[in-house]
Amino acid sequence: MALENRSIALLIAPRGTEEREFVEPRQALEQAGANVTVISLETGPAHTNNNDLDPGNSYAVDEIFANVSADRFDGLVIPGGSVGADKLRASRKAVQFVRAFFEAGKPVGAICHAPWLLVEAGVLKGRTITSFPSIRTDIENAGGNWVDEEVVVDKGLVTSRKPDDLPAFCAKLIEEFEEGRHSSQTARD
Repeated sequence: MALENRSIALLIAPRGTEEREFVEPRQALEQAGANVTVISLETGPAHTNNNDLDPGNSYAVDEIFANVSADRFDGLVIPGGSVGADKLRASRKAVQFVRAFFEAGKPVGAICHAPWLLVEAGVLKGRTITSFPSIRTDIENAGGNWVDEEVVVDKGLVTSRKPDDLPAFCAKLIEEFEEGRHSSQTARD
């Protein structure tokens, strides 16, 4: 299996992560052999949303940011959903966790509104990425080059726009996680 013996961190907000953007990457990574750890701001079940407003399902949280380090993982996936991404970017510990992946040159995937965490982590300067169109200005103000494409890979950073892009996003995640560290992935700010 492509990702056998790889450990991947998958973020989820206590409420508000877009369900498909959490579930489909998790399934794809596990099917590729990865060990996926779900990380959140607090213990207990995390509730997802569908289309940002409709309630989704609840999922078990394996770890909280206070108890984990990026050193334990080979890669990171940040699902979107405007509510969930906004909650995560407001957490200093979540932002530090995300930045640590870039400092270590480890691959990261972010879809939809998830690049808000990348903006907060200060890791977008000079990078080409995509996202949900409404956060384009935030990305550009953070020094990123925003493009409207299904999936974009920039030195180990995989980004996509929306749930419809999940097949391409998941395929590129597996490819980048299989490649491993990228020396040019380091934080730039």
